[in-house]
Amino acid sequence: MTSETQEDSEPKDIADTPGESAAATGTGRPKRRVLADLTPLRTSADYRRIWIGSTVSWLGQAMTALAISLQVYDLTRSSLAVGLVGLFSLVPLVVFGLYGGAVADTVDRRKLGLGSAAGLCLLSFLLAGAALAGFHELWLLYSIVALQAVCVALNLPARSAMIPRLLPPEQLPAANALNTMTSTSGTMFGPMLGGLVVGFWGYQAAYLIDAVAFSVALYAMWRLPSMKPDRAAGAAKRASVVDGLRFLATRPNVRMTFFTDMCAMVLAHPRALFPAVAVLWFGGDARTTGLLVAAPAVGALLGAVFSGWQGRIRRHGLAILIAVASWGVAIAVFGLTRNLWLGMFFLAVAGFSDSVSMVFRSTMLQAATPDEMRGRLQGVFIVVVAGGPRLGDFLAGAVADLTSPQLVVTGGGLACAFAVGVLALKWRGFARYDARSPRP
Repeated sequence: MTSETQEDSEPKDIADTPGESAAATGTGRPKRRVLADLTPLRTSADYRRIWIGSTVSWLGQAMTALAISLQVYDLTRSSLAVGLVGLFSLVPLVVFGLYGGAVADTVDRRKLGLGSAAGLCLLSFLLAGAALAGFHELWLLYSIVALQAVCVALNLPARSAMIPRLLPPEQLPAANALNTMTSTSGTMFGPMLGGLVVGFWGYQAAYLIDAVAFSVALYAMWRLPSMKPDRAAGAAKRASVVDGLRFLATRPNVRMTFFTDMCAMVLAHPRALFPAVAVLWFGGDARTTGLLVAAPAVGALLGAVFSGWQGRIRRHGLAILIAVASWGVAIAVFGLTRNLWLGMFFLAVAGFSDSVSMVFRSTMLQAATPDEMRGRLQGVFIVVVAGGPRLGDFLAGAVADLTSPQLVVTGGGLACAFAVGVLALKWRGFARYDARSPRP
């Protein structure tokens, strides 16, 4: 641990304490946390409202996603039709992700967040109204899914770009850990709640609950102050997507956050193989597949819950490299296991590592990017996060058909760790990135 008198020296280790001083703890030593740091929720009422609104809306969105899939299957009895729900969501999310980031760097982000959240709320009411009226049309469901993706592509860059304006830099890791907790818990518990609600009260109930949940997010956005981007003097009135990509091309540290994530999501993302693995390796069924899918999410949630230590880390680049390499190694070891519970353990370790990587990648993106570029870089982030796993699913499935699931899982995990090592050697400055003086 680096002492306060050494803060200006060349960093020697991965950890430091930029957030809390020894005097603040009254012990002469920096306060050590194990559980998630709740300081951002205590110090910023605006962030607290956004976090609560996001938590509730994530649950509602996950409920609606499951309800739409169930309704499409009831209408068609076709798994392909259900699969198209994901395609109708993915394409607008990728296409409009970059555009939404540019819009977030042009207009008042509060107004953009408010308008896009209102759009999502209205779409949920439309779903509920159609279900109550007995209007069950496949084209309507697909259309609403696509429009929801457009609203999300506009909402997420604006909301993410707001966080550095609401909190000091030293609280960003804690805030991103809390955000990870929100998204992971929503992904885990939302479908379970959605299944119960649809089973007892029908699709319309799930859609209505989602609409009400978005009203909480709307209230949070309404209470925010105006958040126009900090534009440099003489800058163009409209932010350009091309300018954002040019900025990214010349900023190695920010660019590396995307490269490392692609290593994990494209090379070592075995989710598409879980149904086959459940049967071939563990002699299981659909329930076994569900356990395999849930294990990384459980690990990610634990990573967010026990994230107090992350506030003491200042070598964010090194932390990302270690976390992504750990993901790859955990996936590779999972490919060698034939015991279900041991396999789930390594998948949970992978999920924990992904949670750590997500926190520091998000923090670097927020802290090392000028405010006028944050929306566009968050748009790229959405494209990578949305597109990377889908590309990884396709690659894993295609190669597994030609070879074997074990070769894909273990080989992919090792390839991920190797690729991260190559990137670290090529851009050595990334491992030396210091949160006290963030450089893109």
